[in-house]
Amino acid sequence: MATADKPAPVDKQNLAQQAYDKALQYELDYGCCPQCVLAAIQETVGVIDDSVIKASHGLSGGGGLMGQGACGALTGGLVALSAKRGRDRDKLDKGRFISNFKKGRELVERFRQEFGGITCEQLQQCFTGRTYDMWNEDEYKAFDAARGQQCARATATVTKWVVEML
Repeated sequence: MATADKPAPVDKQNLAQQAYDKALQYELDYGCCPQCVLAAIQETVGVIDDSVIKASHGLSGGGGLMGQGACGALTGGLVALSAKRGRDRDKLDKGRFISNFKKGRELVERFRQEFGGITCEQLQQCFTGRTYDMWNEDEYKAFDAARGQQCARATATVTKWVVEML
């Protein structure tokens, strides 16, 4: 119970659901899964500044829309965890900060189990039965139609998990 001296406890599950809803809508409306993850986390729990959202832009579509790298939603989630738990610039010589890697590993393993892979191409295959050349306009349109809301759901799910982990 909240008092004048003590604020009410934060309901992490409620925040996680709010972040899920925001990320889902952002991905459906605007695309760029890592930015959608980070924007939703920024708006619900903070931690992320605008420069981090901007810097994540090139991570979409497995990095540079090439497909072979990790799903952009997953990389956005890893960036968010690192924004909170990662090693600061002035501490490069102070150790590996392994606890951040443990949380990152937990996120990657959970993602793989839920979605059947971690790369953009693996998710394309799981979601649609094939992969696409994101640089070919016709193929990108075909992917966009075939995936439905599955990428948005992955984006929202990662966002929710990260808020729960922070």
